[in-house]
This record gives sequence, C-alpha cells and structure tokens, in this order.
Amino acid sequence: MPKPHQLRIICPNGHLGFAPTKEESFWLGAETSPDFYCCDSGSNDIGPGPVGADTCASPYEWQKHDLELMLIASRKQGVPMIIGSAGDTGTRSRVDRYVAIITELARQHSLPKFKLAYFYSDVSKQYLKSKLKTGHAIQGLDGRPDLSEEDLDNTNRIVAMAGIHPYVKALDMGADVIIGGRSSDSAIFAAPAIRAGFTEALSYYLGKVLECASFCAEPYAAKESVIGTITDHDVKVTAIAPFQRCTIASVASHAMYERANPFYEYVAGGMLDMTDCVYEQYDEKTTKITGPKFVPVTAKIKVKLEGSGKVGERFIGIAGVRDPYTIANIDKVIEWARAQVEERFGGQEYRLFYKVYGKNGVMGDLEPIQEIRSHELCLIVEGIAPSKEMAEEVTMIGTRQIFYARLPEVKGTAGTAAFVVDEVLPASPAYRWTINHIVEVDDPMELFELHLIEIG
Repeated sequence: MPKPHQLRIICPNGHLGFAPTKEESFWLGAETSPDFYCCDSGSNDIGPGPVGADTCASPYEWQKHDLELMLIASRKQGVPMIIGSAGDTGTRSRVDRYVAIITELARQHSLPKFKLAYFYSDVSKQYLKSKLKTGHAIQGLDGRPDLSEEDLDNTNRIVAMAGIHPYVKALDMGADVIIGGRSSDSAIFAAPAIRAGFTEALSYYLGKVLECASFCAEPYAAKESVIGTITDHDVKVTAIAPFQRCTIASVASHAMYERANPFYEYVAGGMLDMTDCVYEQYDEKTTKITGPKFVPVTAKIKVKLEGSGKVGERFIGIAGVRDPYTIANIDKVIEWARAQVEERFGGQEYRLFYKVYGKNGVMGDLEPIQEIRSHELCLIVEGIAPSKEMAEEVTMIGTRQIFYARLPEVKGTAGTAAFVVDEVLPASPAYRWTINHIVEVDDPMELFELHLIEIG
C-alpha cells in the first residue's frame, strides 16, 4: 500500500455516548471526506464502579446516537470507522453491546455488506495468578506496590489497555468498522497513521490532540467535531464548529494538560515528549504542530491493567444546616454523628464519609480576600456496608444524628439546629480500583482476542 501524502481523521466526541455528539459540526466535518472516523468511548475518569459492576456510565440511546452518526457517514463514504474502549469501560459485555448496536443499525439503514472487527480486553484472574506464581512481578503505577494475591482476590473485573496493535491488525484484515475493548485513547488515532507510514512521534501526538475532540478548541464547547491532519512534517488540527477555532493557545494548553499527566504507551515501549513542540497558526481555524518526539523507554512489551473490586452496598444521605452555632461547630457535630454509628456498629465492617459543601468559602475581588462563613451548609453522607440493610442504617444514623448532636450552649430547643432529609437514598454499590499495574507479555496481542465478521 503506497504511503499517502497526508491522512485526515475526524473525531466527533471526546467520549462517545457520554453526552450526545453535536450533529451540525459532525456533518460539516463529514462533508470534507476525512479518511477515518475515530472516537474513544471510555475512560477510567468515570471511576471504578462501571468496570466492577460491568455496566455503562452512559445511556444506551446516547451511545446509539453517536454510533449511528459515525456509521452512516463512514459507510456512505466507504472509509473505516474506529471505536475504542466500547461502552465506557471496554469490557467484553460492553464490546458485545456495541457490536449489537452496529448490527442493528446496519439492518435499519439497509447498509451494504461490510466487515466488522471487534476485540476483547478482559483479563482473567487466573492468568495473573499464574504470572505471580512463576515469579513475574506485576508492577504498580502511581505509587502502588506490586500486585498482591490479596488485591487480585478482591478484584471483580480486569481489563487490559490495548495499544495500536489490535487496530492495525484489524485494518490489515480488511475491517471497515472496528469496535475495540479497553484501549489507550491515543492508540485509536495513532494506529491508522502509523500503519500508513507516519512517524510514531507525530502519530501519537495526533492521537493526544484528537482524543478529547473540541477540548483543544476555543471557545470551550464539548462534543463538537475536530479534524486532525498528519503529514511527514507536522500535525494540523482544525475546529469544525462555526463558532470555534483551534488556536495556538487552545491547542498548546490542551497539550500542556496532557503533559501534566505523562503519557506512556506501554506496548510501544516509549513515551511521547511534547516539550519541544512548536505551535503555529496555520489558518483561522487551524493550528499546525511540529517537534513532538517519541522516546524509547524499554524494549520489553508491557500492557497496562485496570481492575475494580466491590467494597460494599451504599446509601446516600443529605443534610442541610442553617443554625450559625451548629455551622461554627460542624466538625464536632460530625464527630458526634460518627460516634453514634460506632456505638451501634462498633466492631463490624462499615465505612462512613461526610462531604461538607459551603464551609469556609472565599469571597471578594478586592484585596484583601476575605474568608467568610456560609449561612448554610450541605452535608452529603455516604454509608457503605456489606448488606443493603446495614448500609441504609449506617447512613440513616450518620445523617439523622446531625440533628441530635449534643453541643454546649444549646439549651433544649429542639429542631432549630438543622434541617435533615428524613430518608436516605439508595445508591450504586461502592467499588475501588484494586489494580493499576503493568504486566510484561511476550506478544502485544497476547491479552486481546480479535474477531472479524461480515455484517449485512
């Protein structure tokens, strides 16, 4: 396949399905006939809950809406469509969900036959236990210790983060549409560029600047489309929405945000260095970028793992406090409420959290800035326990006892200290990240199960 002079990729949404793609800018971008339609559909920013519970953080109809736009446009034009981290988490069930949506949309729109590739990113606990038993350390990230069997046992679900390899292989197999499991955000965009022969440095930069879609444009507006163009010499990023521009400031600030969270492409064995990037205003809506570097770090093949484990059932309580004396002593009030929960459940497994909103606010544009005390506080009480019944009671005591807190100088008047919501609310179970690690593998495709089917 001859190397193209340039490659153009449209990204319509920084997180497909999380909020619906704006259609006007999408169709304006589609009219320019990009070479690929690519979009990330997942993030660990949503927290460990959806991974552990194997659910979506986004509504089905929003996901279907965004997939439908991309499928219709890409099939009409006859160019590939790539989705990564399907269904917010990229677990097997979420990939299957997206494959089913694509299949149904193809039927609804009577689309001509096309090839659909999809891959799974799920990792079994037994696979990792075998690694540990044979002496392979599974290295922790962000200050975590190496993976222990205890953390592994407390994990409900694990996904591996794919790099470019499943996407390149799927394109080599002739895929028209690719639905990926959990993936590096930038790999979704870098894969077609690297496959076409462009440098890793420019290709991964293309991925980093495109993955959040219109976040790299100004004025700020989410879910608008942008187009990235890669050549042998530079990357250009163009805002499509009529009211937006990709400026030196907007693109560079987005890159600096990414630099604050160092990007490491584990499977590729290197790090994207954006320190020496040069930004130029190419035209009114486009910024040109040169100078990124891809620095090799290790020749070993490593894959990032994400795992989530259930902590317990959860309820939420809400309390509002207006009494000035109670507000001034809110820490003592919370301490009292905690003591009442401990009196009831001492020695049992539970967790109780308080979030106080409105405490010690800061007000004023003139010097000196004055610290003020709010006239009203909102307390969010979160109770977690092994059973729903216990979690509800923990939360109810922790919330209602704010009303009954015994403070000095209160001389018997009931009901003046606080207004408390009498009922606590059921919430989704609580999960925690149990795995944020990297594992060494022999083959970059070792953890990813790729399939190719014909639709239509």
